[in-house]
Amino acid sequence: MKRSPDNSVLEQCEDILRGELSYNLDCKILASENTIINRLLMRSQELHRAYAELEDKLGNDNRALTTFLRTLLCSAAFWCPEKNAEARKERKQLENVNKEITSLASRLADLLNERSELHNHTGFSCGEVYDLCSATEAATKDHYMFQSYPRTEYRRLFAQYDGKYWPSLSQVVRALGQDAASTEIYATDPLTEAGTTGPRASQADFFRAWFASIEENSMSYSGFLPQGFRLSDESMAILADCALDNDPDKPTGAEYIKRLRQRARQAKRGLES
Repeated sequence: MKRSPDNSVLEQCEDILRGELSYNLDCKILASENTIINRLLMRSQELHRAYAELEDKLGNDNRALTTFLRTLLCSAAFWCPEKNAEARKERKQLENVNKEITSLASRLADLLNERSELHNHTGFSCGEVYDLCSATEAATKDHYMFQSYPRTEYRRLFAQYDGKYWPSLSQVVRALGQDAASTEIYATDPLTEAGTTGPRASQADFFRAWFASIEENSMSYSGFLPQGFRLSDESMAILADCALDNDPDKPTGAEYIKRLRQRARQAKRGLES
């Protein structure tokens, strides 16, 4: 049976939270995290057993306690189900933008080829942008750094090699479309990857992001949490319920966390095999 934390550790955890809140308010930042901090302070009585376990695992190591609490604040603020739904919308939007680029690039490349044919086989011409050099010149006319440094060398290189050595505008545009069609969308950091792994937004996303954040802040990654640090399923569930403002009458429960961890281990074994 887990003991209750002594007042010094309980006060230490809450002092850390109040310090984070005060700093954020003074700097007018992280309003979402401030909401989480206020929830944890208001539901302090529910957190006694979780704080007791933190005391058992981390003692009074202020840096480690602060790091752990920050992983909770960040994960709850930015990887709650509502934010995860937004992240999935953004991913879908990126997919749609790539599809649009593919379609428009193909159409534009065809039009550029058609214009070249008309230039070459009729008595008419138009425009000053007709190859890669002229396009670059037009795009960089107000680009101070380009005008000051590589412009002369760039022009010299184009003068040295005639048009057959360079891609046409239509080829460049078509390459953009092909890239958009074939590119794989991926998360740019471990938390985003962990938080958007599931097929739909759910509380599981929050826990996956939180697990990833704890690992990222361990000593293995130059953080302050002990290597292999792990709280019990019960404590993780209690902390999450308070941070996410879940209904006390409908707790997440330790079994839910246990199943998530089992799935994570199975997925990791699958990747390693």
